[in-house]
Amino acid sequence: MTATTDSRRSLVDSSGWFEYLGDGPQSDAFGAYLNDYSRLVVPSIVFYEVNKKLLSTGNDHALRRFVSHAVRSIKVPLDFELAAAAAKASVEHRLAMADAMIYAIAQAFSAELVTADSDFRGLTGVTIL
Repeated sequence: MTATTDSRRSLVDSSGWFEYLGDGPQSDAFGAYLNDYSRLVVPSIVFYEVNKKLLSTGNDHALRRFVSHAVRSIKVPLDFELAAAAAKASVEHRLAMADAMIYAIAQAFSAELVTADSDFRGLTGVTIL
């Protein structure tokens, strides 16, 4: 199924946002997931990572595009329950802290995790573009 016909929620990690906002070769593929705000899940850790990088590069146009998308999405703060799930995912799947948080949130929200990051290879519910 494609992102536009699938009723499942989507969580695009930071690598996908950078590809999309930077008009990379997979920009359109990520855009198919990012443009459906009603199903787009944006964890606070992804908001932080993308915001920080765009601020550090001074790309105000991309930052405005990102914030515009993010504020219309399903926003997810990190709470104790999600932090515990992330710790478990980190140990079980040998994921770095941010990746474990992103994966745990995708699982908790029954969202497809869409990424360009091969660290997620082989995990349930992950699409690598």
